[in-house]
Amino acid sequence: MSFDFSVALSAILVLTLFGAPIAIALISGSILYLLVSGQDIGIAAQQVVGGLYDSYVAIAVPLFIFAAKVMNSGSITSRLLNFALNLVGHFRGGLAQVNIVTSVIFSGMSGSAVADTAGVGHVVTEMMQKDGRYPKGFACAVTVSSATIGPIIPPSIPMIFYALVSGSSLGALFLGGILPGLLIAGVLMILCAVISRRRGFPTEERVTDAARRAVLIGGILPLMMPVILLSGIYTGIFTPTEAAAVSGAYALLLSVVVYRDLGFRELYTLLVATARDTGVISILIGSAFLFNYVVSVERIPFALAGALQDVDLSRTMLLLIMNAVFLLLGCFLATSTIMLVCVPIVLPTVLAAGVDPVHFGVVIVINMMIGLITPPYGVLLFVIGGLTRTRVGEIVSELWVFIAVLIVALLIVTFVPGLVLWIPSMAGF
Repeated sequence: MSFDFSVALSAILVLTLFGAPIAIALISGSILYLLVSGQDIGIAAQQVVGGLYDSYVAIAVPLFIFAAKVMNSGSITSRLLNFALNLVGHFRGGLAQVNIVTSVIFSGMSGSAVADTAGVGHVVTEMMQKDGRYPKGFACAVTVSSATIGPIIPPSIPMIFYALVSGSSLGALFLGGILPGLLIAGVLMILCAVISRRRGFPTEERVTDAARRAVLIGGILPLMMPVILLSGIYTGIFTPTEAAAVSGAYALLLSVVVYRDLGFRELYTLLVATARDTGVISILIGSAFLFNYVVSVERIPFALAGALQDVDLSRTMLLLIMNAVFLLLGCFLATSTIMLVCVPIVLPTVLAAGVDPVHFGVVIVINMMIGLITPPYGVLLFVIGGLTRTRVGEIVSELWVFIAVLIVALLIVTFVPGLVLWIPSMAGF
């Protein structure tokens, strides 16, 4: 590590410790590196602007954010919830199962675990806690665990970030997340069934056939969104970025024209919130590209690859180490920071070991999602805890078994690449 890079890294750490946003810290440290090393300061602007505007994939981020906000508003959430309730509510631990199935359905629309938790997840959690039917900690643990499915089943904002830094096909990443996401949903449903049977949690009453048909008819249009997106990507009718535009338009059509949930004022509020979130993400993307320029000039990824080659690690051991490292990073750093800043450093090493970049991308996303529910950072814990007024400690006491099951699913996906690569290969990626 050179003196110039040490100065930049020290500046980033100091700014972060004093509470500066990570994007501002990265930009400041990188500019300091350019000054100390005697490079043209204009490189900073070039890297930031290039990172934001040279990638067609990045356009998908604000479009998926907008679609998620629209789908979380009005009656769409309640329609999806009623559909899941009629589908699995009569299973053991009915509302816990509904929680998971709703997350699976909503994952095909939002691409964000936070949106899932704060939207439909919050609604189901309140239902589970009503009249003390389920302990508050357990209800919240189910919600945050199932919310991790959101960015694994497409669409997925973290996968867009990975495609940006790795150059991998976003379509292949989206399709590669389907089976792992369903696997995670399956193991969570099995776990909830076992816990519910042991603790005597209730089931929901079966509804009549007429009521079931009415709910199905009411939910069929929202349920068509993931079908449209995935079939369009699978058949090549549109690219993943174009799929983001389709999702936003379809969500708008349902909420404004079909269900009439959104008026001009509500739509304006959603557009402002989308612009605000997009601005934050855009600054982070630009700062990450600038810092990655500094890292590449210092040849840190190649030095890391050489060091690991000298150790002569097997592919299995390398993947285990990567999982351990990123699970640990997820306890302290935001998903976007890890994906945009840390992944590019290790990616050359992983690819040199013969790991498929699409497989590695899905594995990393699963790691990041587990990090969202792992203390002490665990942003989803604070989101659901704040919304339901539940202590984080109460949630964590119920959460460890869910984390253990998620890690088992992660290891299965890590060492069975076919779970990720089969559908993309069938689609010609």
